[in-house]
Order: sequence, then structure tokens, then C-alpha cells
Amino acid sequence: MKHSLYDAVGGHSTLVKAHKIFYDKVYAHPWLKQFFEGHDQAAIEARQTSFMAEKMGGPEYIGKPLKQAHENMYITEELAMLRHALLAESLCEAEIENELSERWLRIDSAFMQQTIKPSMDAFYKDYKFTYKQRIIIPKPVES
Repeated sequence: MKHSLYDAVGGHSTLVKAHKIFYDKVYAHPWLKQFFEGHDQAAIEARQTSFMAEKMGGPEYIGKPLKQAHENMYITEELAMLRHALLAESLCEAEIENELSERWLRIDSAFMQQTIKPSMDAFYKDYKFTYKQRIIIPKPVES
């Protein structure tokens, strides 16, 4: 009997642990944290845990589709790769086995493409949302 990735990593408790480590890093990062201002970290962690649980073969996610949840955010490839690197660090710190971590990161990469905006022009032209304020956060200047 083949187990799901969700079961192989240790289920809900492992996802909770990994996402706590991950979002502690995100909320401390000078660029990424700005996307989450005004949003409760515990609520964000819970949504990410639920989303990834379903994608790993666990319980069903009940929430906004990924693209809809991020449509008003100008997320560049650089920003997505930075986020992905922090997730990789977090999985290591959560002591997820390498093979399982690689599978987790492949799932994350597959969904990352749904959030990346190819250019500012495309962001304004292609993402037509009337009720949401666009979130555009320039990369902080390193000192």
C-alpha cells in the first residue's frame, strides 16, 4: 500500500511545525513580511497547512483557489524563488527527510507558477480585479 506524502512526512503535526518555522522566517524577512502586514501569522500558517495537506494527499482544503488568493499581488520570479529558498531551509530545520523534502518542494514549485506575474505591464493588463487593491512591494535597498 502506497502512503501519501502527507502520511510519509508525519501528517498534520509535521506540516504545522514546518509552516511555523517557515512563516517565522517570512514574517522576519524585510521584503516578504510586507506582503503579510495586517494578516495574522497563525491564520496564514493554518491556511498554508490546509492547502499543502490536500496537495500531499491529506484532508481537503477549503479556501480560496491559489491564483485568486494572490491575484492582486505583484509577485516576481525573484520573490517566488526567495520564498521557495526559505521553505527549503524550513523543511531542513523541521527535520524532514531529504527525499520527502524534495517531493514537498516539487509540489510547491508547481503551484508557484500560478502566483508569479511575468511583468508589471502584464500585471496591470491581465489581472482585472475591481474590488482589491494591488499590492506592489519593491525590493528593499540593501544597506
